[in-house]
Amino acid sequence: MTVLVVGASLLIGLSLGVLGGGGSILTVPILVYLAGRGTEEAIATSLFVVGVTSLAALVPHARARRVRVRTGLLFGAFSMVGAYAGGRLAAYVPGTVLLVGFGLMMLATAVAMLRRPRDGGDGGVDGVEPASGGACRDPWRAGERRPAVGGLAAKGLTVGAVTGLVGAGGGFLVVPALVLLGGLPAGVAVGTSLLAIAMNSFAGLAGHLADVTIDWSLALTVTAAAVLGGTAGARLAGRIPPDALRTAFGWFTVVMGAFVLARQLPAAAWTHPVTWGVLGAALGSGLTALAAPRLRRTPRYP
Repeated sequence: MTVLVVGASLLIGLSLGVLGGGGSILTVPILVYLAGRGTEEAIATSLFVVGVTSLAALVPHARARRVRVRTGLLFGAFSMVGAYAGGRLAAYVPGTVLLVGFGLMMLATAVAMLRRPRDGGDGGVDGVEPASGGACRDPWRAGERRPAVGGLAAKGLTVGAVTGLVGAGGGFLVVPALVLLGGLPAGVAVGTSLLAIAMNSFAGLAGHLADVTIDWSLALTVTAAAVLGGTAGARLAGRIPPDALRTAFGWFTVVMGAFVLARQLPAAAWTHPVTWGVLGAALGSGLTALAAPRLRRTPRYP
């Protein structure tokens, strides 16, 4: 079982190194279903693993000048408030509800990954360049927009609350916010997001530690494997087509999200029409979200 946990933990780092996100989406299922941990402990441990792994991945980005410290600290400060509150709130939410929320977050993440970048480029998740992309332009010479502080504050609080509560969603929510509200180029947003994710994760962890005890030997083992995976992923990112990686990981996340939800729903729920109505609506929304970018690019003939 330990070998399985370590092997699966390498995927956490590979995801961060290759795609610039997705680590927390894998961590909680690994800890719950492979390591046999309770939901609350798995979420708290996930926040530690993702926080440390993000700091390790931040170093090469900082050396390549792909981190905007002021913007990252601003977004991270607001997200820390939400993450700590979410971590404290999680103690009063049943584990089943947390896992259902986590499963829904996995499906939402999968839709975001499977959608093609809006600019049609070879970006990473949500149209963001992979974490190992080349050095980006100097922001002050390139005339990047000043961050929208109000928008960053609102989005930071929301992202923090979600991450602190269910232990996931940080990277895939932070990067678009930094692009749209922080005025950063995609590659710079990936590097800057790692600073915010680390701050976010540790604040959420602090909220959980008031009510949860972590197995630190397991946490350190998973973290070490994730950091090694992140190093390997950074080297592989430039050799594998980003679209193929994003698509494969997106469908893998769909399967994992469905598995998590299936494990939490009682047998009677599967025969209730409301369940299938909700699933049908979710499926329709997801297919619409996937098809919309393609329909917008389809040429119209008179």
